[in-house]
Amino acid sequence: MQIDEKLEPILAQVLSRNAGEAEFHQAVREVLESLGRVIAKHPDWAEDALIERICEPERQIIFRVPWVDDSGQVQINRGFRVQFNSALGPYKGGLRFHPSVNLGIIKFLGFEQTFKNGLTGMPIGGGKGGSDFNPRGRSDGEVMRFCQSFMTELHRHLGEYTDVPAGDIGVGGREIGYMFGQYKRLTNRYEAGVLTGKGLVYGGSRARREATGYGAVYFVERMLGSRGQDLAGRRAVVSGSGNVAIYTIEKLQQLGALVVACSDSNGYVVDEAGIDLELVKEVKEVRRARISEYAELKGAGAEYVEGGSIWDVPCEIAMPSATQNELTGKDAKTLVGNGVVVVGEGANMPSTPEAVRIFQEAGVLFAPGKAANAGGVATSALEMQQNASRDSWSFDQTEARLAHIMRGIHDLCAETAEEYGAPGDYVLGANIAGFVRVAEAMRAFGVI
Repeated sequence: MQIDEKLEPILAQVLSRNAGEAEFHQAVREVLESLGRVIAKHPDWAEDALIERICEPERQIIFRVPWVDDSGQVQINRGFRVQFNSALGPYKGGLRFHPSVNLGIIKFLGFEQTFKNGLTGMPIGGGKGGSDFNPRGRSDGEVMRFCQSFMTELHRHLGEYTDVPAGDIGVGGREIGYMFGQYKRLTNRYEAGVLTGKGLVYGGSRARREATGYGAVYFVERMLGSRGQDLAGRRAVVSGSGNVAIYTIEKLQQLGALVVACSDSNGYVVDEAGIDLELVKEVKEVRRARISEYAELKGAGAEYVEGGSIWDVPCEIAMPSATQNELTGKDAKTLVGNGVVVVGEGANMPSTPEAVRIFQEAGVLFAPGKAANAGGVATSALEMQQNASRDSWSFDQTEARLAHIMRGIHDLCAETAEEYGAPGDYVLGANIAGFVRVAEAMRAFGVI
């Protein structure tokens, strides 16, 4: 898809102003490619630098994070929080702890988060943060000391009406607990709504852990339903083996799909009888080990492949749920050749632009991450609701709300694509629907 000539100067400005930030460039380009139809319908939206303002974060915070490891050595990491857009509500988005984290990745994630949050219909703006700290192989004491140092700086920028972080890659319940404890200590306030993804005993929401994976499957189920099809009996592959992947597998299995493969950064396992989810949880959540241990523990029937591509495994349902740009054009051709029917992005921007084009040209149902994986942040907003009302909902009540929100997001994307002359194009539908909600709020506020 080409960018409308009226929007080319905006992309050129983004590329110039944010040199070297390839992931951010990719995210902006993808959205701008969809907006030509919006500008044709609403030419006044090209005024007042509205799109330029949406592409520029409201605030970018970078800070030093010093901490002491178990051997007594001082370590230095870099912390980030990009408060991208607050037109719809307080900044909302996860914290990622991974060696790959840099400003460009955090900006791409915050930009995507702005539109994703808009799609949910919840009163939350877009933000993202994290650090190049790697929690893998670190003791609980080291992780705690890092989290406390990280929050010592970050806390001054947070608040339930200002900025509400959650978890992401490398940040689970353990890390959220340490950070919430430090926030409470520094502020002398029990402000439960300042972080989401908390433990149930101190203000967390049931179904939050499951929400991103479950939500992605609900979206895919709705897509298939639009063609009179369902998930039952279909062969599925889910990349990753972290929180999103685990609960994607769980919901797929509950709805009758056969999940035969999952992965981590070292390789992937294939289990033709169906992935043993409890064993995956044991390996990844309890032992914090590599996915290769799954094959060692399972024995006969489970094969571990070191390196390579999980997308070589034939499937009808592909759910990339690990990290950005993990599914390439070559992988997409392989999947199409093997008969893939639907691709649902559980991770943020896991498919390259070439891969997306190949899927769309082949008529494969394609669910972009900003729509398909919005269940996590939607349930975070539900956690904020419970914190504000000093309430606690049941799992079934929360999951029912999640399912309703995800089906609503699907229908909004489908209807928007239809309205703008591209029926079945969920990428265009998601980009335009999210943009319109943010843009309408920004126009109401004037030039700020």
